[in-house]
Amino acid sequence: MPDPVPSSASVSARMSRQGSRDTAPEIAVRRLLHASGLRYRVNVSVPGMARRTIDIVFPKVKIAIFLDGCFWHGCPQHATQPKANAEWWRTKLEKNMSRDVETTRRLQDQGWTVLRFWEHEAPDDVAIRVRAAVLSAKRHG
Repeated sequence: MPDPVPSSASVSARMSRQGSRDTAPEIAVRRLLHASGLRYRVNVSVPGMARRTIDIVFPKVKIAIFLDGCFWHGCPQHATQPKANAEWWRTKLEKNMSRDVETTRRLQDQGWTVLRFWEHEAPDDVAIRVRAAVLSAKRHG
């Protein structure tokens, strides 16, 4: 698929600055998890899948945490569809969502528990759910 022509210089600049790791929601959740005594790894490659990473990983209990951006991953509440280059963006965002499903399935097939959260979810709520899953896995593992 050819690269689209930027709709404007400001859009091009904004998209090029968009971070894919260490986002504010990720950092907020990681701080809460660390403060609660949990230790984890960050930005770990998905086994057997090139160019895919897990945001937060608990390797001993095989729990993978993804904090998905609403725009990039198609949040049902907050996703928007760009008007400029609409067809290119629709295809791009659909591929992102398909890749998310494929990544989740691959990890689950390898025995991982996969938890996905939206960037708009409250960090406290995410941390509580992650902590509960990790502690449960440790008790039953």
